[in-house]
This record gives sequence, C-alpha cells and structure tokens, in this order.
Amino acid sequence: MTVPAKPSRAALRRSSRRSEDKIKPVRLAFLDLLGLGLLGLRTRKLRAALSALGISIGVATMVVVTGIPASSQRALTDEITALGSNMLRVQPFSGQPVPVELPEESVDMVRRIKPVTEASAVANTHAVVQRSDLIGDDDFSGTGLSVLAARRDLLSVVGGKVFSGRFFSAADEHFPTAVLGYRAAGRLGIGEIPENDPAPQIQINKSWFTVIGILHGVPLSDDLDNAVLTGWPAAKKTLRFEGHPTVIYVKARDAHLEDVRSVLPATVFPEQPGQVQVSRPSDALAAKRATQNTFSSLFLGLAAVALLVGGIGVANTMVISVLERRRDIGLRRALGATRGQIRVQFLTESMGLSLLGALAGTLFGVLADIGYAAYQGWPAVIPLSSVTVGCLGAVLIGMAAGVYPSVRAARLPPTEALASA
Repeated sequence: MTVPAKPSRAALRRSSRRSEDKIKPVRLAFLDLLGLGLLGLRTRKLRAALSALGISIGVATMVVVTGIPASSQRALTDEITALGSNMLRVQPFSGQPVPVELPEESVDMVRRIKPVTEASAVANTHAVVQRSDLIGDDDFSGTGLSVLAARRDLLSVVGGKVFSGRFFSAADEHFPTAVLGYRAAGRLGIGEIPENDPAPQIQINKSWFTVIGILHGVPLSDDLDNAVLTGWPAAKKTLRFEGHPTVIYVKARDAHLEDVRSVLPATVFPEQPGQVQVSRPSDALAAKRATQNTFSSLFLGLAAVALLVGGIGVANTMVISVLERRRDIGLRRALGATRGQIRVQFLTESMGLSLLGALAGTLFGVLADIGYAAYQGWPAVIPLSSVTVGCLGAVLIGMAAGVYPSVRAARLPPTEALASA
C-alpha cells in the first residue's frame, strides 16, 4: 500500500493562493480596519501596557536627556546675559577740541537697526545738585555727582532695579522729579523713600526736585551709581537741556552684535562717524557662545543614544508581539481574511502600540523635566524637536518593525499557522 507524500510548504502556499483567487474578498471600511487593528490592544490591556512601557521609556529618556540640559543651558545663558553680553555703549570720544553732540533723534535711528532689541540714552545736563538751599557754596555733598537726563526705558536696557520708591512714569518724567543712584543717595544723605511721609527734595541749579526713587547698584553701567537722574522732558523744561544724548545704551541679538557695532557710528552721527566710539562686545558673549555650542553637541549625542535604545525596544516588542500571535493569524485566514487584511491589522496594532508608548513617554518626560527644573530653580525648557522626533521616531520604528513579521505571518497557509501554535 502506497502512502501519499506530505505536501510541501510551497505547494500549500500555491493551493492557498488558488483558493483565495476563487473567493472574492470582502472590503472592510477604514473604521472597521482601525477597530480590528486595535482589538489586540483592547483585549490584552496588561500586555499592551507592558509592551508600550519599553517604547515609553525610550521616548521619555530622549525628552529628559534633552530637556534637562536645555533648562540648565537656559539658566546659564540668562546669567551670562545679565552680565551685559549683548549690550553696547555708544558715546562721542572725549577730549575733542569741539564737543561732539549726537543728534536728538539718534536713539530712534538706532532702534531702526533690525537686530537691535532695545535702546535708551542718558545725557549730561552739566547741572549742579545740592541737598539743601540752607547750605552755602562750600557744601561738597554734591561734588562728583552728575545730573543726567534719562529716558523712561533706561532700566530695562542697563538691567537696573529700584531699591526704594519708583522709577519715572509717563507723568513723572514731565515734572521736576529725580531718581538717585545708590552712591549718590548716600552722598546726599537720603537712605530710602518714605511711603507715607513727604518725599525728600534736592536742589538742582536752584530748582527743587522731588526724589521719587533710589536705585540698586548697576553693574553694567557703574557711572549711574554716582548720578542724579531726571526725566528727559523735565530736564528740557527746567534745566535748559537741549536734548542731545551723551551715552546711548544698545541691546542687540547675540548673533548680530558685531554687525550692529560696525554700523552704529554712522547711524548715530552720519556727519562724522569717526568721532563716535562704541564699546566692544563683552567677553561674556564668547563664553555664552561656547556654552551654546557645547550643549548643542551634547544634545545631539544624548538624543541619538536615547533614540537608538528606544528603537531597539520598539523593534523587539513588535517582533515578539506579531510572532506569538501566529495562531490567531491562521484562524482568521481560515475564516476568510485576506493577506492584505492581516497586514493592515498588525501594522495598525503596531503603530497604535508605538503611539501609545510615545505619548506616555512624552508626558512622563515633560513632567520629569518640569519637576527637576523647578527643583533646581531653572526655567523649564521642553525642546519641541525632541518631543516631535521622539513621537514620530517611535511610530515609524514601530511600523517598520511590524512590517516584516506581519507580511511573513500573512503569507502562512492557515493550516501551517495553526499547526505552529
């Protein structure tokens, strides 16, 4: 008696294809395919959560290792910026036979330079200040104190802060009011501005000015510490000030600071730009740029390592997930599912699993960044690029990892798929 030979695997595949060709496949709607693809996630919640955990750890690692250094860098650059790394000082050369007077509109001309972010000015009124009119001409309390007309936006440009009282408002600058540098306040015997009692007064060129504020020390412009500041319009009206700035303070974007410096003399004094000097950029700017370059390289290295680790976890999770469900594939094939439907089902499940892990990892990484930055007292910085690359990378890697196993499983004959379980 002759025993029939067992059909080969290739013969089974050909027989399966011929059977499918005779049966017209049923087209499933997009929502049906989506629900079918996510069925494995809904029915195996614990398994899906554990599978997504590896993905979420990889994405969270990427967000954390880029976000925490970015927050640290922002805190460091803020400290360096506070040292005046992006500020320039413009003034005429001293000791000229004929004093150079900058045009009244020079500050507005500087503001029209595109990379300039802020600009303000002070002007020496050459006035004399005294604490009281009851003291004779031999009073030296005001000696060495300069009376400067100041614009309202001066403090934001030079990084100054008010110690007591207030700085000039839109109303104050039109009236005879004064703000003292902290050394000038000590020379004039004024410690602080009382809140309920009348404010102290000083005499400037025989005119009384009410002191409304005292400044902290200004490291970026220590000449303001020995100055008595008055409002720009009030100086014109009371002290016969003609409106020509003496010193212009300019803040510009770091990347264009040298370019701004090169055009400032011709901008503020087109007739004789050689008579104008501009301070050179602070050494802190070079340190700031070196820090940014160092951190940028660090970001790239850490992000690449974290993404590689996350990608390996995604690939491993999806390969195992598809291979261990070959019996389900065989059962669905036996019930009439086509190879294309099997592929779409597992690709949808792999992408959904990857997206679930990516979203969970992003949320955890963002919360970790914010919490650590708050603990350190840093500004929280979440690099959008790392979040985007982490999510898209996880989905793409998960999809790529599921393509080959799903295609291979979809090609298995139903009998072989069921027998392999």
